[in-house]
Amino acid sequence: MLTLTYEFKLIPNKQQIEVIEHTLNVCRSVWNYALRDRKDWLSSRKSPVNSCSLIQEYIISPDVPYPNYHNQAKALTKAKKTNDILKSVNAQVLQQVLRTLDRAFADMQSKKLGFPRFKNRDRMRSYVYPQMLKDCIKGNEIKLPHLGWVKFRKSREIPDGFELKQARIVRRANGYFMMLSLQLDVNIPDVSFHGHPLGIDLGLDKFLATSDGELVDRPRFLNRLHRKLKLLQRRLRNKKKGSNNRHKLNKKIARLHQRISDTRKDWHFKLAHRLCDQSQSIFIEDIDFRSWAKGMLSKHCLDAGFRQFITILKWVAWKRDVFVNEVDKNFTSQICPNCGFHTGKKTLDVREHNCPECGYKTHRDVAAAQVIRNRGVEEYALGHSVSENACGDDGTGALPSYQSVKQEILSASLRIPRYSDVGA
Repeated sequence: MLTLTYEFKLIPNKQQIEVIEHTLNVCRSVWNYALRDRKDWLSSRKSPVNSCSLIQEYIISPDVPYPNYHNQAKALTKAKKTNDILKSVNAQVLQQVLRTLDRAFADMQSKKLGFPRFKNRDRMRSYVYPQMLKDCIKGNEIKLPHLGWVKFRKSREIPDGFELKQARIVRRANGYFMMLSLQLDVNIPDVSFHGHPLGIDLGLDKFLATSDGELVDRPRFLNRLHRKLKLLQRRLRNKKKGSNNRHKLNKKIARLHQRISDTRKDWHFKLAHRLCDQSQSIFIEDIDFRSWAKGMLSKHCLDAGFRQFITILKWVAWKRDVFVNEVDKNFTSQICPNCGFHTGKKTLDVREHNCPECGYKTHRDVAAAQVIRNRGVEEYALGHSVSENACGDDGTGALPSYQSVKQEILSASLRIPRYSDVGA
């Protein structure tokens, strides 16, 4: 089953905007009520059997079952019969709020995430229509429950054969957006290793370096607008909480953050497509970028958005039939890509790789990218261990076992260049 998500910008009128905002407010109330119901039930079971708290005690009958999704959905159905506010919102939308809360509790236990939080008017930003009509899209309009026909900016056509499953309405600082989930019953095989391999080394001095010798500077998205952002946040400090001026200024700050985020995402997509134009197989390091976001350079790491770029690169490569996989990140800057000699640890101020064994010189990040490429080729094309030599001819005229296997791959029309020639 192939599932795609297409994003479009909505163009609602004033009446439709009021309906969207009303739906978000009701969804927020249902979320907060259901979360409080679960917290009270859990708090009533915290007290020891032989004693009670001296400060406060939640008294709930022991016969009351845990308020899971099914119990809360039944209670919501009963409440809709007497509550006109709940009646004014689509029933399935409110059920999806309870289902999302139930998923948040499940993720808290399985993925060790934090406890779900109560939401104010700014935190509840989206809701879902889980079922859509078959012919709900005509031209640049879509028919949604309680909203009727809503115009949207049709930036691309919906592919033929896909079935529209659900729609999510999202409120952002720069307007309202719609996420359409499309499904097609087809099985697509995974992309296998083929063609010209490319290694990528990520960093802060240069955003990335490729094994072909290309260096991409790190664009400083936040730094360009940091002065304006700092000025607006300084003005926000003097505004009275809850006032209209504070609310307007918060909107202006949110639009500026949205502009930074959109610019970063657009640049990541363009760079991913450019890398896919250069190769048919891409290898990257298996880095946990959460550790990068906790040090003294956390601000610059978050501004670069390395994890978002890796996610986008994998998605673009999958669409364009380019193989992408991760390899071991250890000691990539301490090994010579030409002869495999361990050069030792380099300090950050050393930006050039100079091998004392074979005399190979190149940029430090380019050498690391070539090591990453060599490891990927050995693992996925040659089937050898990482510790074996990946340099090819050693100057004596004798070909090692690696080189003999490499020649077989070359004869099978895999365009793997000589490692000693790349980036020299």
